Amino acid sequence: MHNDFRETCFVSTPTYNPQQLPLALLFTISSDDVRFGLMFFVFGLAFGSFLNVCIHRFPRQLSIVHPGSTCPSCGNPVKPYDNIPVISWILLKGKCRRCKTPIAIRYMLVELLTAIAFLACYWQFGVHFTALKYCLFSFLLIGLIFTDAEHKLLPDAFTLPGLITGLVLSLLVPVEPFLSVFLPQQGTGLSPRLEWRLISLADALLAAMIAAGFIWIVGALWTRFRGVEAMGFGDVKLMAMVGAFVGLKFALLTILLGSLAGSFAGLAIVATVWIKRLRRYASVQRAFASAQNVLRFYQLPFGVFLGASALVVVFFGHQAFAWYWRLYL
Repeated sequence: MHNDFRETCFVSTPTYNPQQLPLALLFTISSDDVRFGLMFFVFGLAFGSFLNVCIHRFPRQLSIVHPGSTCPSCGNPVKPYDNIPVISWILLKGKCRRCKTPIAIRYMLVELLTAIAFLACYWQFGVHFTALKYCLFSFLLIGLIFTDAEHKLLPDAFTLPGLITGLVLSLLVPVEPFLSVFLPQQGTGLSPRLEWRLISLADALLAAMIAAGFIWIVGALWTRFRGVEAMGFGDVKLMAMVGAFVGLKFALLTILLGSLAGSFAGLAIVATVWIKRLRRYASVQRAFASAQNVLRFYQLPFGVFLGASALVVVFFGHQAFAWYWRLYL
């Protein structure tokens, strides 16, 4: 039943011999690959442009529908020819045409990264609902990553619709199976088409609850024993969304990778502060005290690392688990 579960739910995607040289690989790309790849890339640019609007307006509780795109500095409406993703930012040299105020490079990066993510979804999953599901997931994650980095906020306008969408899509594209491992081999007695959908939905719900609950418990314990809030409730909702999209196994891997990345970033920040203060005060004790204050009070945007790790897991999760099992088994 378990093999049938996966075979029923996943459609084969364009695969290439991993032993092929990059030059040889180019000659295996068909015209359909180029056409669909270009389509996904262009759609990614367009969605990235809209995502910039969301990143700017959601934290300010502004409408994403009205008014149209404007310069963040002078409020001048952006003309259609100045609103072409990536290209307009380059041609205008990152400045508003009217007031010449610099426009953050974030606008171009979001558009480009969203386009690359959409293209990667096509390359990984082919023309299938799976690709559309993870295009949407990538869109939400990139929005959350940049919003958290810029505002230290994970808006409900991203996470809550994302959670609901992930649960709904689990009925169309299965999450990584977990509960099916514990079901009897003879199945549940339901039709295979209905059975895998219900199992997938249950897996998504379970993953959302466990991933969110784990983050909430860790944050609550840290706050209790350290007296400083470690994580906001936005991180909890983010992990609920991630669990609904990818299932329990990949959600836990996301938490592991995000925690490692966040820890390294935090240590790097503390070390940087310690070195700067040591040079300024020439006192190890004062430098150490400053580093302790950073460690205690600086709020690291943990959503950045969780979101980035979730993106990595989408495209390299299976390879990561395969490497792990080869290493220890």
